[in-house]
Amino acid sequence: MENQEQGRRTFSKRLTPIEVEKRIILFFYTVVAEFFEFEEGRQFFMDVTDNLGKEWTFVGTFHANNIVENHVSISWAQFSLEKGLKANDEVAFTEKPQGNGPWKKFKVVIKRKIRLFGQDIWGELTV
Repeated sequence: MENQEQGRRTFSKRLTPIEVEKRIILFFYTVVAEFFEFEEGRQFFMDVTDNLGKEWTFVGTFHANNIVENHVSISWAQFSLEKGLKANDEVAFTEKPQGNGPWKKFKVVIKRKIRLFGQDIWGELTV
């Protein structure tokens, strides 16, 4: 998914109950292919800044699977606990300029749907 307004690339998804319970997030590799080069079993690191400016490091791993497709798991246990993530929250990673660092840099935004006066509204989680 391309963020045309800022010219930065973004990938996102809604969290499943399993992802919340296990404190990981899973993406099919095709979703993140333009950000990471696939190598089965290899780990990678993501420098992430949340909407409050706090810095995090997430660890990802590539998994090969002939049945469900190659995928990536990203571990974010402390982030998940601190933010109180829930199933159906939407997480979006937007690529930031890389500079000279070896790791990918992203801004992460979490959105949660609330019902207000009978209308569903998506709001950014700010905790």
